[in-house]
Amino acid sequence: MPRYEYRCRTCGDTFELSRPMAESAAPADCPAGHDDTVKLLSTVAVGGSSAAPAPAPRAGGGGGGGCCGGGSCG
Repeated sequence: MPRYEYRCRTCGDTFELSRPMAESAAPADCPAGHDDTVKLLSTVAVGGSSAAPAPAPRAGGGGGGGCCGGGSCG
């Protein structure tokens, strides 16, 4: 079950709740009993590595790509 992070606007505490995705937008009460809370945007941490690592930059400059493959555009 996903965990969502909230902040209480009354006391400033940040807390998390586990709830179904279908209830992600439902209001959440602060553990201290306040009801003026806001859901925070959270980043997702994904473990493991199924993708290839990004290539290292080449020595000697240019780097490139852009509109013309790294050549001199003018």
